Amino acid sequence: MNDNALWQVTLSDGQHSLVFYALAVAGLALAAFAVRQLTTLHEVSVRYRPAVIAGMCVAIVAFLSYIVLVLKFDSGYEQTAQGWAATSDAVLSWAPRYFDWTVTVPLLVVELVAVSSVVGNRAARYRTLGIALAIGMIVTGFIGGIAVDDGTNVTALWVWGAISGLCMVGLYVMFVFLLMHARRDLAGSSALPVFTLAVGLLVVVWFAYPIVFAFQGFTVTAGTYTTAQVLLSVADIVAKIGFGALIHKVAKLRTAEDIAGGIDTGHTGPVWINGEQVTATTAGRRRR
Repeated sequence: MNDNALWQVTLSDGQHSLVFYALAVAGLALAAFAVRQLTTLHEVSVRYRPAVIAGMCVAIVAFLSYIVLVLKFDSGYEQTAQGWAATSDAVLSWAPRYFDWTVTVPLLVVELVAVSSVVGNRAARYRTLGIALAIGMIVTGFIGGIAVDDGTNVTALWVWGAISGLCMVGLYVMFVFLLMHARRDLAGSSALPVFTLAVGLLVVVWFAYPIVFAFQGFTVTAGTYTTAQVLLSVADIVAKIGFGALIHKVAKLRTAEDIAGGIDTGHTGPVWINGEQVTATTAGRRRR
């Protein structure tokens, strides 16, 4: 058992400022992305709009959690002669991340399935499985990393972390199957490379989370805590904003290609991709 949890450290002035900066920037970036998703919702057809709505919800929920993180980080550390010492609120400069992830990680799965090539009952099965695995991954991580002995029980950390890791592996397997379906069903589509990039981005960035989780199983230092907070803030920006932007582009490309293919999408507005208005003719050219 560790003597103290990751958040129960004493920070230097520089470390305190760096964590505050990372939390504030991540929160503001997520707020800006939520506005962007809202104002560009009309750019995609009704068929793919759930992906953009899910992405907007991800950004809003994450932004709200970062408000809590910033406020609780501010009240969770008080300046002393030795540095910024943890108070009873310090755990709430960390725990809200799990509250956020419990909602946003399943929504990231919803985003991916919504623009994939699977439809109907198959899409519903993938979505249900993905949501279940995502919730299992985060809840078990919360139990081991926060709930048991305030995150100081190393045995619980590794046991529950292993269960969380199995859920993560299950999600990765599901992503591979979604990618296989896309490569078969979207062959020749300009949306396929972007969809592939979105899957790859999520797979790579998600590795940051178990790495940070594992920090708690080793020596806890102020440097570890600072690194973890900054790394998680960067990972949240990439996983939520970067991934959401790619999903939005997939939705627009697939909307344009559906229009070019004569599919009744119910979409009445123009489709813009990289500043270019895409018509049925240019969409057909892109597909070829």
